[in-house]
Amino acid sequence: MARIGIAGAGVLGRLLAWQLARAGHQVSVVDPAPGPQAPALSAPAAGPRAAGFTAAGMLSPLAELDHADGRIAALGWRSIPLWAQVAAALPAEPPLMRCHGSLLLAHRSDLGSAQRVLARLQAAAGPEAVRPLDAAGLHALEPALASGLHAWSLPGEGQVMPRELLQALAEHATGVQWHWGRQVSDVRPGALLLDGGSTLTCDLAIDVRGLGARRAGLTLRGVRGEILWLHAPGVPLHRPLRLLHPRHRIYLVPRPGDVVVVGASEIESEDRSPISLRTAVELMSAAHSVLPELAEARLLHHDTQLRPATPDHLPHVHHEDGLLQINGLFRHGWLIAPALAQDALQLAGLHTAGHTEGAPA
Repeated sequence: MARIGIAGAGVLGRLLAWQLARAGHQVSVVDPAPGPQAPALSAPAAGPRAAGFTAAGMLSPLAELDHADGRIAALGWRSIPLWAQVAAALPAEPPLMRCHGSLLLAHRSDLGSAQRVLARLQAAAGPEAVRPLDAAGLHALEPALASGLHAWSLPGEGQVMPRELLQALAEHATGVQWHWGRQVSDVRPGALLLDGGSTLTCDLAIDVRGLGARRAGLTLRGVRGEILWLHAPGVPLHRPLRLLHPRHRIYLVPRPGDVVVVGASEIESEDRSPISLRTAVELMSAAHSVLPELAEARLLHHDTQLRPATPDHLPHVHHEDGLLQINGLFRHGWLIAPALAQDALQLAGLHTAGHTEGAPA
């Protein structure tokens, strides 16, 4: 049994704490957030909180091949069955994960741009990876979508429920000591240095602080993400959608409780201010253009967050005796976290139960 100190309680921090505690290790986690709960939906959250709460939770390794390195897609395909194992082991209602595939959509006027995206995906994953849908096939999958859309199916992709999954990982990490409301000033081999001058000693210190680890010498920048939550009772949506648009990458993701999350994946800015009028109008207009029944939806929540990115947009993993650093997950946190954690723990000589790899059939 090893004593593990984890700096950061985001997606990676909570997942690692849950896995390592289940494997019998003594785990302590330090995070500046006031507690494990998700921020209230009534207003944009103030103060520190995990970026994973703001994410849409899409598991889209194939769609990410449009802009991401093939290594990201490989980690994503490995992570989908690993997330399925995690979700099955956590008692929660509603289900923490869905895997019904996803859809790419394009309006007729944007078909040229869409075909260039499809060509890149097919070149990277093979001509059969993306399956075109005719009008009848699209209507059978998503009857509420607008007529006249061009559509392609991405089988094997899915989604997690970020708020519920983050909460469940913390609640069911039996034996973990959580130190909420505490700041980690530095992470060194075998030690987390805390605010007030105290030190948490351990056999292995794991630094998963995201942008909070900039002072550890990592070259990181924050990339802004923005989302809207729409309450849309009676509007059926069964799987994530990505609208292939010449200027924006826009997604719509169904959530329990008649909620549709609408967002823009990536904005090169470290601005933490609330969502702008222009962005809100563009997102809602794009969502309404593909799902007309959203016209009577109500804006339930909006939020922004910064995701940590390295210069090459690839995750950073470093191990030395007594220290493990994992960072730079960019917008791919939920997509790649389980496989990345698995690789990092093996690098550090730690193993957890369950090892599954795979790609879509």
